[in-house]
Amino acid sequence: MGDLKKEKLVNFMSKIMEESGFKVYKDFRTSSYLVDIYGILPTAIGDISVVVACKNYDEKWKVGLDVLKEMEMVAKNLKASKIVIVTTSDYTKQAINYAARKNIKLINRQGIISLAENFSKRLQAPEEEFQDEIESYTPKESNFSNSRKLLSRREPETPILNKFRGLFQNLIFLVLLVVGLSVGLTKLIETFIQLDGRILGILKIFFSFILSYGVTPLGEKEKVLILLRGTVVFFISLLILIIIILI
Repeated sequence: MGDLKKEKLVNFMSKIMEESGFKVYKDFRTSSYLVDIYGILPTAIGDISVVVACKNYDEKWKVGLDVLKEMEMVAKNLKASKIVIVTTSDYTKQAINYAARKNIKLINRQGIISLAENFSKRLQAPEEEFQDEIESYTPKESNFSNSRKLLSRREPETPILNKFRGLFQNLIFLVLLVVGLSVGLTKLIETFIQLDGRILGILKIFFSFILSYGVTPLGEKEKVLILLRGTVVFFISLLILIIIILI
């Protein structure tokens, strides 16, 4: 029964990743490890890979540091750029602190419910589609009700907003926007303050970094994808700005 529930959790996470553009491999086996999900996101500068561990634990059993370190070994073996761990319970304080230092994404039981609601809205399908899969680890009624109230406060998306969101999901548009704004802001500052060329170059790179992670959330909702896409946009923008600076 536990294996069946874990399989449903793996399938759910796989669907979310596939909807976000990942090519997903479930139960991916390496020479030393078996990974629940191995996802690859094709980009203009190469593939970005993510390893995901799904733990179907009882509410009282928390994921510890050992799981995180094991996934680090898996990521190193596969040269993955991101680690995500999903559990139907929660994490120990040690694991949470370690994940924060190592940039490991942790998703607990409440996070799964939030993902389920966001996923059902994206597909314009009823929330009950995944209800059976999360029923066994639904939190106390008060917590769940509070979560639903917070999510229900979000204003409905208009067709215009959807149109712009599609535009901000375009990688080329984001790169051009970041580069254009970085150059424009630097020139604006230059009109008021005379600065050395090297300082202006550093300012362009600084603006590029801020904007890359600032505009990405307009097209993405998931934090993992925001981080990945923001990194890609910044890296490409940085290369373009360096070429502009050298010219």
